[in-house]
Amino acid sequence: MTSPILTAAERQNIEQGSWFSKLSLGLRQAILARATVRRFADGALLSTRGQPAEDWCGVAAGAVRVSSVSLSGKQIALTYVEPGTWFGDIALFDGLPRTHDANAHGPTTLLAVRKADFKELLSQHVELYEALLRLNCRRLRLMFDQIEDLNTRPLSARLAKQILLLAKSYGIAQGEEIRISLQLAQEDLAQLLGASRQRVNQELKGFEREGAVRVEPTRLVVLSRDKLLALADR
Repeated sequence: MTSPILTAAERQNIEQGSWFSKLSLGLRQAILARATVRRFADGALLSTRGQPAEDWCGVAAGAVRVSSVSLSGKQIALTYVEPGTWFGDIALFDGLPRTHDANAHGPTTLLAVRKADFKELLSQHVELYEALLRLNCRRLRLMFDQIEDLNTRPLSARLAKQILLLAKSYGIAQGEEIRISLQLAQEDLAQLLGASRQRVNQELKGFEREGAVRVEPTRLVVLSRDKLLALADR
């Protein structure tokens, strides 16, 4: 389903995105002028592994679940692309097929820039090349951090760090509590950490006993950011 305009909240998500907001006004306007609004229902398939890349997208609302398929044929979530984040440029740069599957996680709104328009933007705005280079350097640093954490930190520390990241991206403050709006089952959380659901469940129960979080069905509520920070540094 396509809509001609973003809602005020969706536009705010795009304009306040940590990467997009640092672009010059002229480049931001040029990108928005070439983008179309696409709305998807929960679970809708956005792209598949091996598919040619046709567009560059920014998440205006909802989330995009990026996943792979295990040897047993099971879908494994690798990350969730949050509002304000742009993705899909790598395959447009190198001309290779998409590397993973992407689905809408919850009702999701995307801004999509077609491949031809993306190439035109690059030819007209040297600033975009430099900005995307910085963006991909940041992605690479984050990937190295994740690999290091996986090999050096215990599950409890990695889980606490992941919850803090989710709270930063999807947190809604309610008094002293922070409710994470992204719906995640414990299996989804376990996949992000490369752990079993049973082990993640055990760690979450420990976090609850320490007063760091409260576990609700498909929801996590942060009760104490300081306690989570302490758990992440253990």
